[in-house]
Amino acid sequence: MAKQKRTMPIDFPILFFTLALIAFGLIMVLSAGAVSGFNAEQNIYFYLFQQLKWTLLGFGFAGIAIAVPYTFWRKLAGVAILISVGLLVAIIFTDAGVAAKGSARWISILGLSIQPSEIAKLALVLFYAHILDRYPVKRGKKWRIPLGVLFPVTILILALVYKQPDLGTTMVLAMTSAVLLFQTEIPTKWFLGSVPAVGLPLIFYIYNSAGYQWDRILAWLDPWKYAANIGYQITNAEIAFGSGGLLGVGLGRSMQKYGFLPENHTDMIFAIVGEELGLLGALFLLVLIISLYGRAYYVMSQCPDRFGRLLGFGLTSSLAIQTAINLCVVTGVIPVTGITLPLISYGGSSLIITLTELGLILNISRYCHKRVSSNSVDNLPNASL
Repeated sequence: MAKQKRTMPIDFPILFFTLALIAFGLIMVLSAGAVSGFNAEQNIYFYLFQQLKWTLLGFGFAGIAIAVPYTFWRKLAGVAILISVGLLVAIIFTDAGVAAKGSARWISILGLSIQPSEIAKLALVLFYAHILDRYPVKRGKKWRIPLGVLFPVTILILALVYKQPDLGTTMVLAMTSAVLLFQTEIPTKWFLGSVPAVGLPLIFYIYNSAGYQWDRILAWLDPWKYAANIGYQITNAEIAFGSGGLLGVGLGRSMQKYGFLPENHTDMIFAIVGEELGLLGALFLLVLIISLYGRAYYVMSQCPDRFGRLLGFGLTSSLAIQTAINLCVVTGVIPVTGITLPLISYGGSSLIITLTELGLILNISRYCHKRVSSNSVDNLPNASL
């Protein structure tokens, strides 16, 4: 592929919304994590300082992602997949995995706890963009090579992540893969048929083998019936939202963070936003999130080459899907699954990978044309998505 030339600096609106969400997240981590931090370390600022450390580290990775032309990263697509698979295998089948709260999702490297499934999110998007650009999926026999490569890799990673177990990240990976394949010429009926083909066996498996996940489905169907046990988390999230009302009880004045709402500074932090800042504060956060993803989708659509558009679209979709799942979980729309709210929730691996992904999106924005003339499009390789 011909080397692309930069046409503009990084997109300022994407950068602005990213920094605004980081600032919002740091404030909420300080507020939501104050009680847990004091109980664990006798320091109400403990989780804030940890989040700041990871934010700075994430800025470093984002800076690298911005500085290196995005076309370079496709050379590492295969290596990234191999590293992801290797780390996922290590935490499941060796003693390297660090177990916490019933799941082995972390691995310790040089004293740092890393979540390989987070790395897999970035690696899978990069791999899909590379393969789908090099071997476009079209009707007829031309789908055999790309799908013959992508399907085994995708199934392997999904199986390894689910085995941890981590159903939430498995959903993000599966849905991100689906939306990237949706950009090809695969007939829509294939996608419609895949939902029951995959969903029904998964529900059957959960019902027979994964007891705690079936309990979460029961709690989702009638949370207040199980409020004392399996519905405890979601009912307390509902109490948090109900207590907040329109304007909230005030920043730092949440009662649910005093041991009532589990994971209040991580997976359930949006409930604390609703309690402390009310409906208006929650809507303000949603506006920032929608503005970030909407702007990113628009700018990525202006990328002059297919690989850049696929990569930018995949990265944005991965973050948007994770965000949607977290918000649906916290508000009771879907059953509880452990997944963070990007840029807002406390969590090192998630924050670092999220900032790296946004760094790549900003990188791609440097090469995008606001308006690409028909002549310039014709002269660019792989110009059509």
